[in-house]
Amino acid sequence: MRSRIRSIAGAFSESKVALKPQTYATIVSIIMAVLAPQIAHVLGRAFGVEKAIGEIILPMHFPVILVGVLAGPYAGLITGLMGPLASSLLTGMPAMVKLPFMMIELGAYGLVAGLVRNTKLNMVLKVLIAQIVGRVIRALAIIIAVSGFGNPNLEIAAIIPGYVKGIIGIILELALIPLIMWGINKAADEK
Repeated sequence: MRSRIRSIAGAFSESKVALKPQTYATIVSIIMAVLAPQIAHVLGRAFGVEKAIGEIILPMHFPVILVGVLAGPYAGLITGLMGPLASSLLTGMPAMVKLPFMMIELGAYGLVAGLVRNTKLNMVLKVLIAQIVGRVIRALAIIIAVSGFGNPNLEIAAIIPGYVKGIIGIILELALIPLIMWGINKAADEK
């Protein structure tokens, strides 16, 4: 079992990840992008915060950013686009009115996380850069939808409070993704 873990970790420690591990990582991440919000909502009901927990801990963001730094920009982008779409089709969340903006935001997270994957920056900065770029792109998409197309279902004023609600999720991503990547890199080095 331990040698299998080292083998898997080694597949992702290379600067360029082969297609097969990228594909597996993408599939698992899309599944996690569907399951993590469902688990969060069950916990939210248990703690009396219902659906607000998704806005607080951002469960769909985590697997997208992780697969980006783990498997690269293609895996990150595909997971970011397909995770919210699959979740919406299978569970009704996110709602159709929010879906395009989540796909844009999460696609940007995954793509950027993958693009900074092989830079010399430390992992916290890589995650932070992906978070910032994704949020800026989402804000721009909302501004364009409201200003350019007169989308009555959105308000520009809702951009900032949405980000403030997610501060716990942002902190969790900044803490846990580097820790997971450290563990993966350590396992690969033992190979």
